[in-house]
Amino acid sequence: MSETVFTPDRMAYWRSHAWLAVIAMLGAMGILWVMGNPHVWTGAIGGLAAIGLRGGYLMSDEMTRVWSLEGGAIKGPDQQTIPLADVAELNRLGSTVQIVTHQGHKHLIKYQPDPGATLNAIERAKV
Repeated sequence: MSETVFTPDRMAYWRSHAWLAVIAMLGAMGILWVMGNPHVWTGAIGGLAAIGLRGGYLMSDEMTRVWSLEGGAIKGPDQQTIPLADVAELNRLGSTVQIVTHQGHKHLIKYQPDPGATLNAIERAKV
């Protein structure tokens, strides 16, 4: 059985952060509006800046978090190893695939260019 590697994708990373920025912008504007601030538009700038800075700061770390599927196990960063027999559930969360084990541990394979293909590759290997 050959190794299948799941590497994070830069476009998926920035797409996810774009959605976070929209939520942060709307949230900040809503809070300012509720507070009666006449400069509600500044919430949009603050939300965009916060998520943009976060994205730029964390990108180099997130792009190194590679997972692989080989020999009946899913191997991840930080020496994580999940035997396929321990996988109870697989969920798709945006560009992320969530692995839930029978013990209740949750692991995320983040920023996948095609999370459906990642999920299907793991499902096929489980059989």
